[in-house]
Amino acid sequence: MIEWLWPLVLLLLPLPWLVQRWAPPANNREPALRAPFFNQWQQLSEGRNPHSNSASRGTLLILWSLWLCLLLAAARPTWVGEAIELPKSGRDLMLAIDISGSMRVEDMQVGNSLVRRIDAIKGVGAEFLNSRRGDRLGLILFGSNAYVQSPLSFDVTTVERFLLEAQIGFAGQETAIGDAIGLAVKRLRERPAESRVLVLLTDGQDTASSITPLDAARLAQGLGIRIYTIGVGADQLSLPGLFGSSFGSRRVNPSADLDEETLLEIARLTGGRYFRARDPQELAGIYQLLDKLEPVEQDVAVYRPRQALAHWPLLLALLLSFGLAIQHWRRLGGTLRTPAAWIREQRRD
Repeated sequence: MIEWLWPLVLLLLPLPWLVQRWAPPANNREPALRAPFFNQWQQLSEGRNPHSNSASRGTLLILWSLWLCLLLAAARPTWVGEAIELPKSGRDLMLAIDISGSMRVEDMQVGNSLVRRIDAIKGVGAEFLNSRRGDRLGLILFGSNAYVQSPLSFDVTTVERFLLEAQIGFAGQETAIGDAIGLAVKRLRERPAESRVLVLLTDGQDTASSITPLDAARLAQGLGIRIYTIGVGADQLSLPGLFGSSFGSRRVNPSADLDEETLLEIARLTGGRYFRARDPQELAGIYQLLDKLEPVEQDVAVYRPRQALAHWPLLLALLLSFGLAIQHWRRLGGTLRTPAAWIREQRRD
């Protein structure tokens, strides 16, 4: 159905007639501008408009139609669709993703190749988000600083797109785990206590926060926010030797900087769990476990999609104005001539 946001604007429809009918006529009959050869102009106009009365009626009709279209646009018509009921159950879940410089390490095994940690998180995380239809999801990205990339929303598609578009270094090269938790606490504290969940993924230790991760976790604990922490990164990585051969190759631990003790304590304080993701398969399994969180009943939310329609009467008004201009052009004989040209023609006649 169509809904008018400002319907009272339509009461202005008779305004031009009222002005013409009741406005006092001008008493001063002195010409505002001296126009030479005015009588010749008048004769020329009368001679070329034998159907002036019908033309005037047509012009008046177009002007009234223009006025009506402008009023319809100003009244802001809006098409309101059918009511859509949102799911009755779900959670408020914030996803905090580490995009610091260390997330570019290629130690996540996918088939026969190694991919960067951030790419593995994007791929598996997108599938996880798609399985959370009905949840209110949000996304926090953190490096040296923490930012809310997407507030809590039922728009899972947009949150997924923001995750896939995240780039390493956007938030700095260091890691601010404590600030990410604090930002999530700020966003979740006004939501129902039973549905406050934060999933935090990182591959390192806190190096840049203004608040320690454990202090931030205690704030979350006081507000009933559960935090599930995930440590990302392989335990060992083979580095090739001379000229890419096995000669001189060695094995290293690319996750040596991962602070598992702190992540485990954060999860313990808040009633969550700590998970270790050494490859995308383990990460996918962790997400499947997170999917088993008990949903929380929420108030039924109903919304109606809306679409503005004001551009249609504006388009019609534009077309009518073109028609008015064409009509005026035809009255002048179908050619564009200046008043000086008309005067010269009248003198020759």
